[in-house]
Amino acid sequence: MMTTQPLLILVAGPYRSGTNDDPELINANLRAMNEASLRLFRAGHIPITGEAMALPLMEVAGSQQIGDAAFNEIMHPYARLLVGRCDACLRIGGPSQGADEMVALAQAHGRTVFYHIEDVPGL
Repeated sequence: MMTTQPLLILVAGPYRSGTNDDPELINANLRAMNEASLRLFRAGHIPITGEAMALPLMEVAGSQQIGDAAFNEIMHPYARLLVGRCDACLRIGGPSQGADEMVALAQAHGRTVFYHIEDVPGL
């Protein structure tokens, strides 16, 4: 049972990085972020990923493929806006320019950055 205030935590990890845009590898990256989010939720926190918010918007905006105009309009810009509203950021996974940018933005906003999920209070 968590005794501290729940944190709104942005889970930042690779989405496209290292995938060569292979849909199976992208889905594996997304699943890793979702698995970390589930652990955070079960610990009493409010996890969020930029992908969870941006992907449905991109679909409505008519995105047909990674890197098209709707993708570029929404994916990273949404995450940049989101990170400033979160209490903390959890960086997971391997190399990712986008995830590293979220960490840098979180730090610039004075937010806590966790590099190991076990370091998050309540886990």
